Amino acid sequence: MKVIISFIIIFSPLVAFSQEEAAFYMGFEDESIKEVFATIEAKFDVRFSFKDSSLDGKHITLKRKRSTLKEILNAISLQVGLEFNVVDKRYVIVTPEPVHKTQEIYSVQLDKVILNGYLTKGISKNKDASFQITPKGLGILAGLTEPDVLESIQQLPGVVSPNETASGLIVRGGTSDQNRMIWDGINIYHKGHLFGMISPFNPNVTNSVTFINKGTHPRFGERTSSVIDMESNAEVSESIKGEFGVSGISADVLLEIPLIKNKLSIQGALRRSYAELYQTHTIDQLAKKVFQSTKIKAVDNAENTFDFLDYNLRLNYKLNDVNSFYLSTISINNNLDYLVENEESTKSFNDVLSIENSGYGLGWNTAWSSKTRQTTKAYFSEYRLSYNFVTEEDGEQTSNFDKRNIIFDSGLSTEIEIDFSKDNLMTLGYQYVLKDVSYAFLNTTNLSFILDSDQNLVETHNAYGNFDYKNSKWFDVTLGLRANYFKGLNAFKLEPRLLIYKPIFDNMKLQVSWEMKHQIIHEIDETVLSDLALENRLWRLADGDAFPIIGSNQLSVGFIYNANGWSVDLDHYYKNINNITALSLGFLNPENASFNVGKQKVIGLDFFLKKEWNSLGAWFSYSFNDSKSKYELLNNDKYFRSNTNVRHAFSTSVSYKLNQFQMALGWKWRTGKPYTGGTQMGDDFEFDDEVNSKRLPNYHRLDFSSTYNFNFSKKSGLKGKMGFSIRNAYNKKNFINREYFGNNDLNGEIRVVDKYSLGITPNVLFRLYW
Repeated sequence: MKVIISFIIIFSPLVAFSQEEAAFYMGFEDESIKEVFATIEAKFDVRFSFKDSSLDGKHITLKRKRSTLKEILNAISLQVGLEFNVVDKRYVIVTPEPVHKTQEIYSVQLDKVILNGYLTKGISKNKDASFQITPKGLGILAGLTEPDVLESIQQLPGVVSPNETASGLIVRGGTSDQNRMIWDGINIYHKGHLFGMISPFNPNVTNSVTFINKGTHPRFGERTSSVIDMESNAEVSESIKGEFGVSGISADVLLEIPLIKNKLSIQGALRRSYAELYQTHTIDQLAKKVFQSTKIKAVDNAENTFDFLDYNLRLNYKLNDVNSFYLSTISINNNLDYLVENEESTKSFNDVLSIENSGYGLGWNTAWSSKTRQTTKAYFSEYRLSYNFVTEEDGEQTSNFDKRNIIFDSGLSTEIEIDFSKDNLMTLGYQYVLKDVSYAFLNTTNLSFILDSDQNLVETHNAYGNFDYKNSKWFDVTLGLRANYFKGLNAFKLEPRLLIYKPIFDNMKLQVSWEMKHQIIHEIDETVLSDLALENRLWRLADGDAFPIIGSNQLSVGFIYNANGWSVDLDHYYKNINNITALSLGFLNPENASFNVGKQKVIGLDFFLKKEWNSLGAWFSYSFNDSKSKYELLNNDKYFRSNTNVRHAFSTSVSYKLNQFQMALGWKWRTGKPYTGGTQMGDDFEFDDEVNSKRLPNYHRLDFSSTYNFNFSKKSGLKGKMGFSIRNAYNKKNFINREYFGNNDLNGEIRVVDKYSLGITPNVLFRLYW
């Protein structure tokens, strides 16, 4: 409480601030008007509202000088013929015609954003506690040449990836399988290309991203930690647009083609690696990190090929002003073929690994009246992991090990929104979900026999309601409830949700949220270790017995301050997670080699500070996380540090923009992961009595990025972008993980596997737009 009072006292003298009185040095050289608006929003803390079609093809050139908001809007108006109407000194409505009845509607939409330019432009924090990311409008982030969705989320407070993978996100102490990833309404289970090092989602086709780590709307269930909801372009394209890009890892192409004017358009994108044609230093560094401590790294005369491919297609159809439809598909594919032939004998070893995730989504949006809207969606997602290890001698097969993990996930949902007034919104919805998940370990050398397997199917019926109430004099409150019935498990779970938002002063806000969630699908450690230790975690469903339904509840209290170029976000949270499971070998319990059921408690604090000076920006974030776990028959039934316990994490970055050139420098530091210590005693390995009592060394890394946008000519409309980045600029060898392998049998030999971070890794980008 003393910290909160001190925080209010320090910042309260700054609350009297008017955007119209402030002045900043600003200038633009043939920049798109959307980019100009994003820059103005970040500088003056205002929000623009406009129709995309009214801004198409408009570019701004203004001489750099110190200007107020009113002065710069007048200059833009004279240059491109737009009209600006400032509402409540914060919301700027952009129209080609005088504003009349639309003013109230725009004001309601704009009121959702409370902190713009979070980290960089293109990232905002909303009243409902969610983060909104617009990849195409995203400013520069250190270490990235492209606006990678998952890598961008990692830079937010409270999010870390200790193993340096794109999808291995630990959000507020939760494990990566507790994050729900959605693409155009389709659930995605793929962990990412090159075993998680590269995001499976093409950033150039991703139109918007909503990231939620608290205050979750009841329409979102299934996972207990966070939601990453991604959408491709939902607008009907009015003209042919295209993009082509190549980086040090892959090449991609994107096309948008109108089929029927203002009615029907199609968008398609394809991205593929080219390592089989040419292996760049970037790919070499990523491969070294991934394949370290595996037999691929250990053998010199091996032949291996690895490739990845993803593609997206979306069809948008606008029947009329109140009815629109979409059809979307996504495919993510990874393949590894590793062959070792012994020249001194007739033996050969072949590993073949394939990981695929494909999905289809269909949606219908309609407006029954000016106050009632409905959204109906259907989806199907298929995930397949297949690993095959074959040994041959003298041309005959001597062993064949097969591992499979298959998910069929389908669903249907409908949601109705009712505006009772501009201050009251009711949402009602229903969802039906069917999940069929199986895994198997087979030995098919002579006669096929099963080493371990499981198959389960769960139907889920979900009904939910949400009510938004706004009162500018007192507070805004959102009350939600989600009811889940898990057929087959014969379980009924309620999930209440609460979010309170209250302006304390003009520039300081209070956010309080509480939520309960449940999860029936999660990843487990393999009970049978495969020879290629790269994908040793598999998806499975809860069975209500050995694998119960996971449940969580989280309480968060935070403050947000924004004025005079300063942005501050402080949030404290407490989270409980029940019925989590873990394979005891992961903690090395000599008396138990089975799965154990336990619980986890997390206390944390996230702090973010940002300051902007004209073309220069700087931000700093700090996260505290004290995550502890307790399992039956482990650690004498006492709490111990969770594997996700990254106690302290600092990040800081400085960015600079001059016309079309941008650069950013960022540094990360965090405490090492906890692990269970042990000592080699001759042929035996003796483990410490206390689980996770030791920590790996502290982690730190310096990253750099720069980009330059340019036009080939004003007449052709052909534009380009070049980028350069370096990860781990001073080549720090960070010790990031220690694992123990022993086929889950502690009477056998225990193998210690240490893993280190990515070395210095440059990357380049060249991209064309037309």
